[in-house]
Amino acid sequence: MKAKKSFGQHFLHNKHTIDRIARLVLDSGMPRVLEVGPGKAALTRELILKVPEFLAIDADPDMVRFLKSQYPGHEDSFVLADFLRFDLKQIFDGQEFLLFGNFPYNISSQIVFKALENRDRVPLLLGMFQKEMAKRIVATEGSKDYGILAVLSTQIYRSRLLFDIDPGQFTPPPKVMSSFIRMERLEEFPSKVQFDKLHRLVKTAFQFRRKTLRNNLKGIAGSEDILRDAYFDQRPEQISPGEYLRLAGVFYPDID
Repeated sequence: MKAKKSFGQHFLHNKHTIDRIARLVLDSGMPRVLEVGPGKAALTRELILKVPEFLAIDADPDMVRFLKSQYPGHEDSFVLADFLRFDLKQIFDGQEFLLFGNFPYNISSQIVFKALENRDRVPLLLGMFQKEMAKRIVATEGSKDYGILAVLSTQIYRSRLLFDIDPGQFTPPPKVMSSFIRMERLEEFPSKVQFDKLHRLVKTAFQFRRKTLRNNLKGIAGSEDILRDAYFDQRPEQISPGEYLRLAGVFYPDID
C-alpha cells in the first residue's frame, strides 16, 4: 500500500516513536479507543489486541480493505467512513472513548473541532499534528499562535505538546515537523449554550487580527456605549479564554 496524497497519508515507521505513542494510549487505561487514519497499522497493531474495544476509521477504501485482510477475525474493527461526517453516537453504545491518531494534516483542525463538539463523549484526545497546528492548539494569549482554536479548546481541554517528530520518521516524509499532543477534558466546562456563544464571539473577534476588539466587535454590539471602554483598545490575541467566555455573555445575553 502506497501513501495517497489526496488522503494526507504519511506512514510512521520509527519503532521507538511507535512504541512511545502506543504506551501513551495504553497507559491512559481507557477501554474504548477510536483511531482516525490508521494507515498501514503501525500503531493499530500495537493496540488492537490490547484495547478491550478498539475501532479504526479511514476514508480510503483501499486502506480499509488492506487492514481487514491483515486482521482476519477483526474485520468489524475497521470502519470505512469520512470521520468528519461520521456520527460518533453510532459507536461504543454511547459511552466515552479515547480519540487517537496520526491525524491527516489537511483535516487536523477540523478533527479538533469535532472533538469539541463531542466533548461529552471524548474525555481524552491523543494525536499527532503538524507542529504549527499543535502550537495553535496549546497557545496562550499574547503569542502569535493564539487564536480561535486555542480559545475554544482551552475551555474544554487541558492541552500539552508532549514531543516533536521529525519528517524522517515517516514514509513519505512530510515537509514539516510533527508534534504529538495530549488533550485531557476539564472537570468543568461551559454548557452547549455558553460554548456556542463563545464560538460566535471568538470568530468575530479574530476576523482581523491586526485590528482592535472595538473594530472587530462593533457589528455585534447592541450599543456603542459598551465599546467605549479602553479595554476594547486591545487586540484579540491579548484576551484570555476566560475573558472571552465572559464577553460572550455580555454580547449575547438573550441567547439561551
